[in-house]
Amino acid sequence: MVSINEYIAQHQDRFLKELFGLIRIPSVSSIAAHKPDMYRAAVYLKRALLNAGADRAAVYETEGNPVTYAEKIINPAWPTVLVYAHMDVMPIDPIDLWKYDPFDPVVVDRKIFARGADDDKGQSFMHIKAFEYLVKTGQLKCNVKFMIEGEEEVGSPTLGSFCEKYKEMLHSDIILVSDTSMIATDIPSITTGLRGLTYLQIEVTGPNQDLHSGLFGGAVGNPVIMLSKMLASVHDENNRITIPGFYDQVMELTDVEKDLLSQAPFDVEKYKTMLGIREVWGEKGYRIPELTGTRPTFDVCGIWAGYTGEGTKTVLPAKAYAKISSRIVPNQDHHQIAGLIKQYFESIAPPQVTVEVSILHGGPAYVCPITLPAYKAAEKAFAETFGKRPVPFRSGGSIPIISTFEKVLGVKSILMGFGLESDSIHSPNENYPIWNFLKGIETITRFYHHYTAE
Repeated sequence: MVSINEYIAQHQDRFLKELFGLIRIPSVSSIAAHKPDMYRAAVYLKRALLNAGADRAAVYETEGNPVTYAEKIINPAWPTVLVYAHMDVMPIDPIDLWKYDPFDPVVVDRKIFARGADDDKGQSFMHIKAFEYLVKTGQLKCNVKFMIEGEEEVGSPTLGSFCEKYKEMLHSDIILVSDTSMIATDIPSITTGLRGLTYLQIEVTGPNQDLHSGLFGGAVGNPVIMLSKMLASVHDENNRITIPGFYDQVMELTDVEKDLLSQAPFDVEKYKTMLGIREVWGEKGYRIPELTGTRPTFDVCGIWAGYTGEGTKTVLPAKAYAKISSRIVPNQDHHQIAGLIKQYFESIAPPQVTVEVSILHGGPAYVCPITLPAYKAAEKAFAETFGKRPVPFRSGGSIPIISTFEKVLGVKSILMGFGLESDSIHSPNENYPIWNFLKGIETITRFYHHYTAE
């Protein structure tokens, strides 16, 4: 029988060609003009899954973007794995910072450069190819289902209701996800926790129209200045968030958890060099891995107002805006945190302006026990592929729907990510090493062997 490594060697050119076909579809979920592209991506995945060996596959309508579902049921009495992934990608702005066309993948230094190369088209395709190998070689010893959505990058607003509606169809024993990262290529890791998220937009309004900054400047409150002062008040001198009640439900790490986290090597100097910064920043008293994986945050993701075009325009703007993301940790409720942020900004609004805060989307944090049989199977798979035991690791990112799966479907998720910090997901020049892509296929295949071993 052909081994997984032999199969990968024989078919890797085809694997990449098929992946590139998916990447070329600009499935940007946050831009309405790309709605047709979401359907193109959904149909592309349907065909890929049927070709890989699914018994049936279909594109399901939702209140938002489509979901591609596929399944292969070998024996209803056998365990069932549900693979979750997403076909949508982030916008490509700012386009002038891309070295290559973001939707025309190129390989440079054995890395795929394109939007979605890692997040999540490259990582989702690993599962399809691992599944293909197991089916084609007659080694699949469990049932497998795929659910690939089109709204993860905007918070999965309709997938919860989709899960409610098709709960029986989605029944499984474990959910397998590759939408996270490893610590490094020589330090395999399994993500055991995700921070939650709440996302808001702040609108500050001053005068009833833009004003001449010479005729009115100095006498009328400038919304940009007012907004800036309000945002600056959120962190104190120790970079701790000042919003009342923000930390009330935060669970501190136990000594055991801190010990596990400390097993992941971290070099702050390399970290600063990689990011091109002179110094790190964060809540006093915590190491960087703790700050990015186990502590809540408040960040300004965008701020705009007035005239930002070429040249000059002496204008005092009528409005100023900011987009806010707050990462939350286990035990915090994203609805409550959103409410606290909204209440805070409305309460500190200077009398010269009015403030309106809109809550856009969010989701809770997630923690996976490392005692689960599926986690142990993933641990063994990584150890075989990489030659060393993976480190349990908490990610600072958020996949809000993961906690919804546990609530609605009653199933835990195993987060087997193969990306790297250097992959620039959500940023210009997103990339994914081919080595990681192929190692992912191998490791996922080995997961199934261990998960179904008697």
